[in-house]
Amino acid sequence: MPADPSPLTWWAERPPAAGAAVMATAIVSVGLRLAGAETLSPAALTVAALSWLALAADFVLRLVRERRRWMAEARSTEALNAVAATTVLGTGISMLGRQTPAEAFLALAALLWPVLLVLALRHWERRMPGAVFLCCVATQGLAVLAATLGAAERTAWLAHTALVLFWLGLLLYGLALTRFDPRQTLEGAGDHWIAGGALAISALAGARLLAADSGRLYLWDDDDSDVLRTATVVLLVLSLAGYLVLVAAEAARPRPGYDMRRWATVFPMGMTAAATLSVAAALDAPWLRVPGQVLVWIAVAAWLAAALGAVLALRAGPETG
Repeated sequence: MPADPSPLTWWAERPPAAGAAVMATAIVSVGLRLAGAETLSPAALTVAALSWLALAADFVLRLVRERRRWMAEARSTEALNAVAATTVLGTGISMLGRQTPAEAFLALAALLWPVLLVLALRHWERRMPGAVFLCCVATQGLAVLAATLGAAERTAWLAHTALVLFWLGLLLYGLALTRFDPRQTLEGAGDHWIAGGALAISALAGARLLAADSGRLYLWDDDDSDVLRTATVVLLVLSLAGYLVLVAAEAARPRPGYDMRRWATVFPMGMTAAATLSVAAALDAPWLRVPGQVLVWIAVAAWLAAALGAVLALRAGPETG
């Protein structure tokens, strides 16, 4: 058996898909906060922030020292995990009341987004795994963070920008759907769940946009609000239906064992929970809180299972990591 790699070596060898671990941890933190678990939420956010810093350092080092590898990875759809992870972490930080660092995360994500999005779109293929939906997730992540900051700072232009990103994200979802291989639902290694997670983050973006409106901002007129409400409800219903379909597919075709892409399963689970709780608040639908809270704890259990799998993979060696 090969010698166990150090955690730093193991982490440096992670592919761009490792960003899903940051996304999953950050959204679980957001979900816990929305569910009222004020003690656990900051702890999860701290883990997400430390993981993000490690990935960011590795991102920069590869750009400086391994330019060819960096370019090869930047062309993959999974590279958009960097944008999505940055926006979800920024949203969690904003919810803590730390708007200045959240603004920095928004600025960084906004700089990375067009570059990585164009590179990903130029290298799309006909039949792709669930990671193809990261184009939507990254775009809606920007919408969520911009809307959250717009509401916190009463800045109308941020909310209006978030609305544009919201509709663009839906367009990208439709384009990604034409490239998604539906067989991945039964055969995927975990990232097929992003198909549902993209719907969930879109519903969350809609809820954040509705919540951003206030008497001081006057963001949307009645017609705009009605369209946004309808779209948000439809997106939440679709994300919940997708959640059930994906659970049924896992039951019909179990895929045991750890794979890095399983973090891309945890993220949609946490995102669906956060979207349900956010829509409950934005639309004044308290009956959604109980299912939202249940989904949060399911996501926590999935996060713990993925974390255990990562630890066991680290101990077993690079072949299983």
